[in-house]
Amino acid sequence: MIARVLPDVTGLDKTFDYAIPDDLRADVSVGTIVRVDLHGRRIGAWVVGVLDPTDAAVVDLKPIAKVTGHGPSAELIELAEWAHVRWAARRIRPFLVAASPKRAVRNVPPPNRRAIAPAPSSPATTDLLAAGGGVLRLPPRSDVLPTVLSAIAVGSTLVVVPTVSDASLLATRLRRTGATVAFVPDDWAAAAGGVDVVIGTRSAAWMPCADMAAAIVIDEHDEALQEERSPTWHARDVVAERCRRAGVPAVFVSPIPTLVAVEELAGPDGPVHPPPSRERSQWPRVEVVDRTDEDPWKKSLLTSALIERIRDPQQRVLCISNTTGRARVLACRGCRALLRCENCDAAVGLADDGRLACRRCSTVRPPVCQECGAGKFANLRPGVTRIQEELAAAANRPVVAVTGKDDEVAARSDLYVGTEAALYRVGPVDVVAFLEFDSEMLAPRFRASEQALALIVRAGRLAPTVMLQTFNPDHEVVRAASEANPDIVTAAERERRSMLGLPPFGALALATGAFSDEVVSQLDPDRVQVGGDGDQRFLLRSTDWTTLGAAINETTRPPGSRVRVAVDPARV
Repeated sequence: MIARVLPDVTGLDKTFDYAIPDDLRADVSVGTIVRVDLHGRRIGAWVVGVLDPTDAAVVDLKPIAKVTGHGPSAELIELAEWAHVRWAARRIRPFLVAASPKRAVRNVPPPNRRAIAPAPSSPATTDLLAAGGGVLRLPPRSDVLPTVLSAIAVGSTLVVVPTVSDASLLATRLRRTGATVAFVPDDWAAAAGGVDVVIGTRSAAWMPCADMAAAIVIDEHDEALQEERSPTWHARDVVAERCRRAGVPAVFVSPIPTLVAVEELAGPDGPVHPPPSRERSQWPRVEVVDRTDEDPWKKSLLTSALIERIRDPQQRVLCISNTTGRARVLACRGCRALLRCENCDAAVGLADDGRLACRRCSTVRPPVCQECGAGKFANLRPGVTRIQEELAAAANRPVVAVTGKDDEVAARSDLYVGTEAALYRVGPVDVVAFLEFDSEMLAPRFRASEQALALIVRAGRLAPTVMLQTFNPDHEVVRAASEANPDIVTAAERERRSMLGLPPFGALALATGAFSDEVVSQLDPDRVQVGGDGDQRFLLRSTDWTTLGAAINETTRPPGSRVRVAVDPARV
């Protein structure tokens, strides 16, 4: 017999044939991880095919040197072949790495299932699973445990959670119900053998789940479910395709389902959600501080409402400011209106040629206010360090700036300030205050509204009250959070993206790096539209993901080039 193997070597996307020694034949199958000799050194590899000698020419084939252990199943290897087109990957190796165990697994344990249906369960989830899957909209403070327990009643369940801490906590709670749990990738062998629940972060989408009967993706909207490195695969889409191929239902849970989930994964009636009154009761109380009557170029972001909060010694307050590293927000000095794109409603900034430019849709216009026609603007860019000093002076108590140092976060304080990363590093507080929320809602990214609403959801899980300081109190994000109705944002996004041909009504990719201009020049203009700033940064657009990925993979990259292609980038 002959084994066709893919070496685990960066940059090598070619398969090689090796003979399977008689003493290893019983241990070699598609997905097995082996060691082979290649160009004078012994390397690891995956078996991606087992061929009969009549199917290939046998001319002094080298034998497989060693069987390392179990690897991804044949089904996952086929899924990797699909993914390498979906995310324009040059090879399937990154996906096989994600699907493989950290350590060699020589033996897979027997199944360890208890075939129980622990309580409490979620009737909505049960109905969705029976209907073939869909999208479940649960408010921010809802417990997702009943959703997972309902899936266990169907059979072995794959659960994907955005963060390690949330996945670990949920795994512990599931074990307390009596369910058998494999926390992957550490429990890779147990997951391959068979348990009630296989749970982990985004890599769990590629983990084994013996006899999988259902899948649950928690917080489908969370950006942590997308791989930051290229290929930029998304766990939500991997799970959806995996379940489609296996013929099992998948439920995607989120307080604010993305437009992609609503359009592609929900049923004909849209996401399933609790009655409006119950849904509203599990959202945080949103306090909107309308700054419309203030001068938008004021240096201080400390409003009267915020000062009242931070001076209360009984309240723990977390202040969020994301201006560092963000696109600037301009305000008209004449009428105080924020300058926004007339095409896609994002914030605009001054380009090098003096015109106002939108980095979301590339629309440019003369430097005049859209409201009054004035040409003098204020650049709103407050800094976290200055905000920390002002907060300390106004509150007359210490303020901890949440930076990259763990000891600062551990310091005892009732008043914090930081970027959105602080939402993941600070414990429960009484109030989360977004000091200049307009920079989030009006950011030059086509997903800005969804991402801004996601920040409110995260804040609502830390605090019963979320304060939004804004010059746009009527923005759809503010109204959706205040009314606990994500449909407001979904409807606005659907209209905007369908008009502009943005996902899910089109496909996007970002090509950057040296020689990227040579790569994009090879693309067929009838299949892929190319835009860019001429500085080795190109935005690629097509009608669908398959067309886009296949066209990119057909290009030839110059030797030594370091072109990075991010398909469906989160922050564009």
